[in-house]
Amino acid sequence: MTPTHFAFSSTFLLGLAGLAFHRTHLLSALLCLEGMMLSLFIALSMWTLQLNSTNFSASPMLLLAFSACEASAGLALLVATARTHGTDRLQNLNLLQC
Repeated sequence: MTPTHFAFSSTFLLGLAGLAFHRTHLLSALLCLEGMMLSLFIALSMWTLQLNSTNFSASPMLLLAFSACEASAGLALLVATARTHGTDRLQNLNLLQC
C-alpha cells in the first residue's frame, strides 16, 4: 500500500470512527460525514488521474455534487432540529415522537 492510499484510507476510517463513537451532537456527525466524503472525492480524483483515462473523469464531479446536496440537507436538518428542540444533541431527539 502506497503512502497516498494509506493517507486516504486512514482519513476515511477516522471519519467513520468519529461518526461511530462520537455521536453527541448532530453537527459533529455531519462534520464526520463531510470528512468521509472529502476523502472519497480526493481518492477518486487521484484514481482517475492515475488511470489516465477520460472515461471516469466525471465521477469525482458527480460525487462532489452529491456531497454538496448531502451537506445542504444536513444543515437544513440541523437548523430545523435546533429550532424545534433548542439543541443539536442526538440524545435529546426522540424519533418516535412527532
